[in-house]
Amino acid sequence: MHASPQRGWTIEILAKDVGLSRSVLAERFADLVGMPPMHYLANWRMQLAAGLLSGGKVNIATVAAETGYASEAAFSRAFKKIVGVPPSDWRRRTENDGSDSEGVSG
Repeated sequence: MHASPQRGWTIEILAKDVGLSRSVLAERFADLVGMPPMHYLANWRMQLAAGLLSGGKVNIATVAAETGYASEAAFSRAFKKIVGVPPSDWRRRTENDGSDSEGVSG
């Protein structure tokens, strides 16, 4: 997930990649990490996205593609749900106060 956040990850693909059943993977992952794999992936993608947005040099559509979202709209909805503000507001806020992605958490 870390090396290819843009990949179309599913629990089935993750389980196959590590040689476990979906249920065993989900249980072990949640026990070790504290959340289900797909929840972790969504948070990881938003951390990456926040960093890209804070740099101010990449447009939102590019950030969406680089973090695994098929459309800017889908990315914007997910970003707002997880981070609490739309990507454009995040960018403006970080440009104005000099923040970076460290304030993003899941």
